[in-house]
Amino acid sequence: MIDASEAVRARNLTRVFSDESGGEVVALGGVDFVLAPGEFVSLIGPSGCGKSTLMRLIADLDEPSGGSLTVFGKSASEARLAGDYGIAFQQAGLLPWRTVRANVELPLEIHGVDRASRRERVAELIEMIGLSEFADHFPDQLSGGMQQRVAIARSLSEQPRLLLMDEPFGALDEMTRERMQNELARIRRETGAAVVFVTHSIPEAVFLSDRVVVMSQRPGRIIDELRIDLGPGADGAGEIREDGAFFRALTAVRESFHGSPNAHSPGSE
Repeated sequence: MIDASEAVRARNLTRVFSDESGGEVVALGGVDFVLAPGEFVSLIGPSGCGKSTLMRLIADLDEPSGGSLTVFGKSASEARLAGDYGIAFQQAGLLPWRTVRANVELPLEIHGVDRASRRERVAELIEMIGLSEFADHFPDQLSGGMQQRVAIARSLSEQPRLLLMDEPFGALDEMTRERMQNELARIRRETGAAVVFVTHSIPEAVFLSDRVVVMSQRPGRIIDELRIDLGPGADGAGEIREDGAFFRALTAVRESFHGSPNAHSPGSE
């Protein structure tokens, strides 16, 4: 295992696209970003600010126009080939000819995990997302929200050191979304995985994160970073959401997002 002091490091990262008229659209404009091993960071910002672009660059699904990017001390492509991260993006991306069980099992199958271990791990994950009775169904027999839950389970199958998650709960109903937030928080504590999480929900970002990164309108830049400290990570997630520290953090992130001059990191001196 590579000994890397940083899960992700971006230096002056830029991404420029060509538009239909032959001009240029700057999606990311000189982003400096660091993610520590085991840290949970949420990216928030206006639509079109480059949150998903940054995620795609880390995942090696796109190439930067400038700057540098490393994942666990390697290039993004080397980290992808090494299986250092799991991905759950907005689109479920399930294979239509494979059942729920087989879709979740796929990464383990590809990497040669024995059949008994695969079945045990997959059963745990399918139960966690509440789809045990649909394990033998195919994607076209599921709702959009159910498909996304399968994709989330698949991203967790190998207990990766890094999770890249682009609004993975956006298609879920509120009760399921909250339960999945609780499960993700638990999984993160148990596995020690680092997480980069894109969301438009400030409460979701505050509940899950060690740090919330606020991005500007395009060209996307990081304009603020707020450290979140909600106290001991109690299993009583409902109590955390009703605690004063949670509401203070919500206020601080909202003020930063909306450009308040009084924005500050929760708990900062």
